[in-house]
Amino acid sequence: MTDAVVGDVPAGAGAIVVGTFPLVSGQWFVPHSHPQHQLAWTRRGVLGVAVDDAYWVLPPTRALWLPAGVVHRTGATRDAVLCSLYFEPDRCHQDWPEPTPVGVDGLLAHLITYLSREDLPQDARLRAEAVVLDLLRPLPATPIDVPSPGDDRVRAVADALLADPADSRSLEAHARAVGVSRRTLTRLFVHDTGMNFDRWRTHVRLRASLPLLAEGQPVSRVAHTVGYATPSAFLAAFRRTVGTSPGRYLNGEASSAPSRGNAGVPAGV
Repeated sequence: MTDAVVGDVPAGAGAIVVGTFPLVSGQWFVPHSHPQHQLAWTRRGVLGVAVDDAYWVLPPTRALWLPAGVVHRTGATRDAVLCSLYFEPDRCHQDWPEPTPVGVDGLLAHLITYLSREDLPQDARLRAEAVVLDLLRPLPATPIDVPSPGDDRVRAVADALLADPADSRSLEAHARAVGVSRRTLTRLFVHDTGMNFDRWRTHVRLRASLPLLAEGQPVSRVAHTVGYATPSAFLAAFRRTVGTSPGRYLNGEASSAPSRGNAGVPAGV
């Protein structure tokens, strides 16, 4: 994420400025950062936010806290309305140092809409801002990381799988396609991504499943779309990798944390 732009935000009467940005499916902002902390949320549709190799899927039930200065990309996997809350760091007691998913209930959603009004008296705005900060509840779920390879041969395989997560070709078949031995591609995958081929492909498939699940598509259809023969195989892979079920992950419910070894799109607002 080089050459990122810095998106400055006009000062508001209080500590929080709210911006609203309609997005069409597939629309992404270029890599950028803000001098303010940001809370990215959508009142409808599904957002995606990428920070380096980490990727978060945000239905209306969850938002993402982005600390000031963090370079990120924000976009929509389906038509959405991005609501961004910008927090002045010197006037905000919240200081999470890393991107942090946040649960959004009905009260917080209403307060975000309330603060987006331009005719709100200053005293009312300040009271509402204080409640917003009290309602920020971090969620336990981690992003599903898909490290980007540097080697051209590994990147060719990675691009094929990112374009079609259901691609069922074996590692040996991919190795033939890029003109190397199976052993060489195995070594290159681990060297470039820190994961073996099977684990990396699993992360690609699970990440691809999240926007579909967030839209409410049936698990059976999602499992087939991302390359699993049965819903049970998909659910088992999800729990094994992420440490919880897809529904609990998207709703931000507590779960047992996966091991770091198993844990875990185009481009500013």
